[in-house]
Amino acid sequence: MAKGKLAIVLHAHLPYVRSKVPGSLEEDWYFQALMECYLPLLKILEDSAKAKDLNPKLTISLSPTLLSLLNDEELKTRFPKWLKVRLNLLTSVERSQKEAADFLAKNINIQLDNWSNCEGDLIKRFSNLEDLQVLDILTCAATHGYLPLLRENIECVNAQLSTAVREHFRFFGKTPQGIWLPECAYYEGLDSLMSQNGLRYSILDGHGILHAKPRPRYGIYAPICTKNGVAFFGRDSDSTLPVWSSRQGYPGNGEYREFHRDLGWDLPLEILNKNGIKEPRPLCLKLNKVTSQQTSLNKKDFYKPEVAANTVRKHALDYLLGKKLQLQKLYQAIDQSPVLIAPFDAELFGHWWFEGPSFLYEIFKQANEQEIEFTRLNDVLRETSSIQLCEPCPSSWGQGGFHKYWLNASNSWLISEWSKAGRAMIEICNVGVEKKSDLRVIQQAARELLLSQSSDWSFILRAGTTTELAKERINRHLKRFWSLIESLENKETFSESTLIDFEEEDSIFPLIQANDWKTLS
Repeated sequence: MAKGKLAIVLHAHLPYVRSKVPGSLEEDWYFQALMECYLPLLKILEDSAKAKDLNPKLTISLSPTLLSLLNDEELKTRFPKWLKVRLNLLTSVERSQKEAADFLAKNINIQLDNWSNCEGDLIKRFSNLEDLQVLDILTCAATHGYLPLLRENIECVNAQLSTAVREHFRFFGKTPQGIWLPECAYYEGLDSLMSQNGLRYSILDGHGILHAKPRPRYGIYAPICTKNGVAFFGRDSDSTLPVWSSRQGYPGNGEYREFHRDLGWDLPLEILNKNGIKEPRPLCLKLNKVTSQQTSLNKKDFYKPEVAANTVRKHALDYLLGKKLQLQKLYQAIDQSPVLIAPFDAELFGHWWFEGPSFLYEIFKQANEQEIEFTRLNDVLRETSSIQLCEPCPSSWGQGGFHKYWLNASNSWLISEWSKAGRAMIEICNVGVEKKSDLRVIQQAARELLLSQSSDWSFILRAGTTTELAKERINRHLKRFWSLIESLENKETFSESTLIDFEEEDSIFPLIQANDWKTLS
């Protein structure tokens, strides 16, 4: 075997965009991720675990917001109907599109069976894979809050962590040992709050490790540990670039499925209307291939699944050969076996890169022949006899490597809003409530505050996509938060009917505890 190991880490997250309206943009976000990413990913992991001579190992973070969506009974009921609408739309394609449409329809039916066979209980399947030691399941901050920007009120950072740990236990019956820090963002002292919440390891971008104090002896190829007993792993860009880059990596190959061309823009409005779709928009119905980076969307060739499958096998081999050579060179350069950390957003596999799940299966399948051994982050820590004591450098995996993507002219106004709301929450939690009925009010205020803090909204504002949705969500949660807090401050009875509406729509975190916002000593 190669002298060293490869740890693939996936970050599975969606913002809490639950909508009561079938066919909404929020519903599409979630259902597309189910169909293209999470269902195929579970299937390839289960198939790999069952296959002879395969030893799949993967670390995955399942964010509390994603788990809440996966557990939502109303969404479970609506998902098969959503799939069947897409199947019906595929019957309306032109003759030239039929071969590609038939393949897509077959794939959708596979995912429908995949869903039905487990009665929509994906959380149990993830848990079973952890019991089989295929997965190491991490948590994430409660609503994916960008923690360095919440640090003015460290109780808000603590609440993001403690709520996440509590939710993980609710779903899996065990407390998480590791966490994916949102956007891999770290600041000095965060490890102390992590340790207090029982979180013992996480991942940073490479420079967060390379610029640690003192400089790590083995760079990013071994974990480091802080004085508070929290271990950190560093991202290896050589192991991630070929997989995630659409320009320099595999996903941009001309034979792979084109992400941006969607049948939802091409079908006649009459057909869309008959299927309950009011206007042209992406519908997760993609029939074309990349063809080339220079080819305009309207001239993309149709997808050829067999050709794409052959290309996946070649790329999997190419990737493994590259890792084998890299590990051999590293082993010769340092006096211990290196570990390559390859973290990705989970939706790269299946959603952004349709062939991604097949690629994972192929590298598991071909690994033995190429002498590549996979590992999980918790396995690395168990097998490491000593870890260098270092303090990580503040960092993120965003553009520029620090915090500017989430703190700039487009979204900096959010910081003062979070800070003001955070202080109000801390003050009311320190005082406490006088009536038992007020406990529901303060708990709902906590939910609204957490939901307003999602880094997804900052990201959308900076990226310039669906900005109105992001602004609407931020303003909705903050408006609700202040109405709840002001009723407590003024010792007024909050409207029961309004509270029920808030609780039904923002029904996340049933075990939320207001004490998490009490001033930390």
